[in-house]
Amino acid sequence: MKAPANAVDLYLAPGEFHFSDQPTRMRTLLGSCIAIVLWHPTRKMGGMCHCMLPTRERRGTAPDGRYIDEALALFKQQASARHSSIDGYQLKLFGGGSMFTEQRRDLMGGNVARMNVVAAQQFAVQSRLVVSGQDVGGSGHRNIIFDTWSGHVWVRHTSLKTAETNDEKDKGTGR
Repeated sequence: MKAPANAVDLYLAPGEFHFSDQPTRMRTLLGSCIAIVLWHPTRKMGGMCHCMLPTRERRGTAPDGRYIDEALALFKQQASARHSSIDGYQLKLFGGGSMFTEQRRDLMGGNVARMNVVAAQQFAVQSRLVVSGQDVGGSGHRNIIFDTWSGHVWVRHTSLKTAETNDEKDKGTGR
């Protein structure tokens, strides 16, 4: 679907949150992080949060987009400001790809990607929303594009194996 002439195109860095009731294309790049996307199909508005971690040890005074468990409050605030409730929204989850081999991950002491996927699934339960689309887990990174005017989300997933194969091809051709 072609973007409306007045559409805004923006990139979300890790920890950023954006919600819009205007035609907006949101993009992000995920590794072990999680993108939570909420979209209202009737009102053509929604948002995305690029969450880095499941939770933080000490709560701040305001919800922070870096943490999955705090993203729900951000979405509720923005929906309420636009006279809607999140129960009218579709939920989509992306990311949580392991960025390291098993050996390296074990040396680093934990699997943040897996913890993020579990926290995102808990987010769905806590928000009482059915997940209408997802691409989570596995390995590697994902490029995400979300259009508020249509609700479409495009995902390009590059697994570690694909990236390693491409690196080998690049080495073999002298690039």
